[in-house]
Amino acid sequence: MVKIRLKRMGRRHRPFYRISAMDSRSPRDGRVIEELGHYDPLAKEGTQDIKLIKERIEYWLSQGAQTSPTVRDILKRQGIALRAN
Repeated sequence: MVKIRLKRMGRRHRPFYRISAMDSRSPRDGRVIEELGHYDPLAKEGTQDIKLIKERIEYWLSQGAQTSPTVRDILKRQGIALRAN
């Protein structure tokens, strides 16, 4: 099964995440099928840096991909419609 989840990047105490479509059996920082955007939770206050490729995320959701809880919250905040899981 394909999952849309976060892949941690960055250095120690300064996380940066890539939003990726991955096989559910692969490790968190393992091989990805496709990069779908990025998320920087420590950007300046009130300007959390979130960049998404909306068309590709909607494509993967239409193909039955599941989202992690954190990615689901990010997508809701960005106004991307999720189907009922």
